[in-house]
Amino acid sequence: MRPVRFPHSIVVLLFVLALPAACLHAQPAAPPDILFISIDDLNDWVGPLDGHPQAKTPNMDRLAERGMVFTNAHSTSVLCNPARTALMTGLSTATTGVYVNQPDWRTMEIFQDIRTIPGYFQDVGYTTFGAGKLFHSSTFNAWAYYGYNDTTAWDAYYPSLDRQIPDEIRPHDLPANGNPLDARVDWAPIFADDRAMGDGQVVAWSARQLLTETDGPRFDAVGIYRPHLPWYLPQKYFDLYPLDTVELPPVPVNDLDDISEIARMQGSNFGSPMEVHQWAQEAGVWKDGVQAYLASISFADAMLGHVLDALEQSGRAAETIIVMWSDHGFHLGEKARWRKQTLWRESTRVPLIVVAPGVTQPGSRSNVPVSLLDLYSTLTELAGLPTPDHVEGLSLLPLLEDPAATLERVGVVTTFGYRNHAVSSERYRYIVYSDGSEELYDLETDPHEWTNRAADPALSAVKAELVNWLPRHNEPDARTAGP
Repeated sequence: MRPVRFPHSIVVLLFVLALPAACLHAQPAAPPDILFISIDDLNDWVGPLDGHPQAKTPNMDRLAERGMVFTNAHSTSVLCNPARTALMTGLSTATTGVYVNQPDWRTMEIFQDIRTIPGYFQDVGYTTFGAGKLFHSSTFNAWAYYGYNDTTAWDAYYPSLDRQIPDEIRPHDLPANGNPLDARVDWAPIFADDRAMGDGQVVAWSARQLLTETDGPRFDAVGIYRPHLPWYLPQKYFDLYPLDTVELPPVPVNDLDDISEIARMQGSNFGSPMEVHQWAQEAGVWKDGVQAYLASISFADAMLGHVLDALEQSGRAAETIIVMWSDHGFHLGEKARWRKQTLWRESTRVPLIVVAPGVTQPGSRSNVPVSLLDLYSTLTELAGLPTPDHVEGLSLLPLLEDPAATLERVGVVTTFGYRNHAVSSERYRYIVYSDGSEELYDLETDPHEWTNRAADPALSAVKAELVNWLPRHNEPDARTAGP
């Protein structure tokens, strides 16, 4: 049963009581608003992270200029359901056993007394608005449009509490790119106005809510679906990246020679993880795919711009905390594969930008390793509220206040599947798989992770330190663990 929801006067009292007496004089008279923006399947090909030299993301750039960019942020998992479930509940995938896109987290006993981030803020008096993909959902089949939304957490939701994604505009003939292996890895320009796109509808509704006056604090969440597959979008976004100028990511021929078979086969639940890349090379469409992904990023950036514009027009920007994040990254040929579902940097590293008025320094950056699992406690602390006891992440407030600060943590963990983990530190990345095979990369000298140094005696102390940050417990896969 949902906890009692408090009126606004009680919320303000809770804010005051939750704060140390010495800090009371510095606190605002009213709780801050929160704007929580998710962009799906977005890797580091964005202006603030310089992941691809041609990426055009002016709205992410302007958001970065207002707050802090976390240059070493990582997802808790590399698939939508486990990543978003962990972020929204504050419980890691190793704790819950939610490793893939099943089961529906809402049916599991471990979550029955857990309030998600929007639910927590709703319970203490925030008005909560949500739209688009915030919990797991997709356009791949009819049921997936609905997904696993926390229907108890919102005062209003678009398209509805039970359905997260509007209808998709698609080309007539599918797959449009002729992909014989996986029709989901598809792209094509379509003839449609931005406002007719699913994301266009989500953003238009969200902008209207931002421009609507409400009593008390508000939590607005916007889920932008692109650049999630398939990459169908208006021609003008493809035109931003002329095909003959598109730069491909570097992929050495022997890159996979020094890793184990289980590492090479990451993501095999979608077939051979290397087959799509082989097809793209043989069919001569690798550049086309990279163009489509870049175009999708720019489309998502344009959607972000509409949301930021609406916030500015509302007159509440100076009182609004903004968090922009992606659930995980994406491969486009790196490691000889496409899609996500690996423990390498292309799949785990994500854009994360936080604007906290009066706290963050405009244009600041931090390379301290952080996790999306940290967002729950970060938001509660920024809002002056107590963090629920179950939350596993650390608050990023010390970093937001001081870009030169550090955390009492060497590395952050990304998990994919039972007992497969990566630990990311400021300089190194350690990966261990369920069969015991290992990888270790020095990102300072090898940013693309081309040389596995797990067996290098010179790095044995580094490896031992990173091993200490692995999960102490790995819950069995929730699909097979039973009720």
